[in-house]
Amino acid sequence: KLPGCVKRTVAWRAAPGVATAFSNYNVIVNNFPSILAGFENEGCRTAYLAPSHDPAMNQFATNEKRPVDVVFVGGYSRYHKRRATVLEAVSRLAGRYRVAMHLEQSRLSRLAESALGRLLPLTEHRRPASIRSLSKSPVFGMDMYRTLSNAKIVLNGAGEVGGRDRGNMRCFEAMGCGALMLSDEGIYPAGMVDGQTMATYRDPADAVAAIERLLAADEERTMIARNGLEMISTVYSKKEQWTRFQAIVQ
Repeated sequence: KLPGCVKRTVAWRAAPGVATAFSNYNVIVNNFPSILAGFENEGCRTAYLAPSHDPAMNQFATNEKRPVDVVFVGGYSRYHKRRATVLEAVSRLAGRYRVAMHLEQSRLSRLAESALGRLLPLTEHRRPASIRSLSKSPVFGMDMYRTLSNAKIVLNGAGEVGGRDRGNMRCFEAMGCGALMLSDEGIYPAGMVDGQTMATYRDPADAVAAIERLLAADEERTMIARNGLEMISTVYSKKEQWTRFQAIVQ
């Protein structure tokens, strides 16, 4: 129960769900059109609302000393098969480039890699050796911003619940921290354009090839990263988001 002064209730839901679980909300918002369409088909009112650029990133975005060639920050589990195959392919570049992976493991993955877990039939939950050798602790908040700002390329792998829709939080964080974001092909929010403000890959082999090409092309890579930072900090500014939010709740 909410006090009488509350005029509108808004739910952010960026994954499919049962509409009845959100029936008490006036509107469901996210930046994945296909997920919104699913809720609309079940009778929910929905609206498109994208994340915004965090001004706290500004202190990191202009960092020109980026000692890490490729960084990935995110979750690793058997539920992200497409992402896992890309990470495994990119991990093999560690012999020639500085690659770091800050991974948040699933509970089953942690168990599978423990001394006890190795005695259990949990092979499918163990990360490949090449990934384990690069794995670092998860990072969040300002520590994550600092990590992204130390990388030339931030590797992104979208979740699989949004179909071809793209636009997970790492897109906004990577570009906002001044790195070049390399992500899987798909339908991205306005302003996120392959070769202009970001770069995309088709499959694991293409991701590896793109990394090698971009690391050899300093001028192109830094130009795309700079364009991405400019775009994300203007098109997705706090002011623009607030204007959109007010229109939704009117």
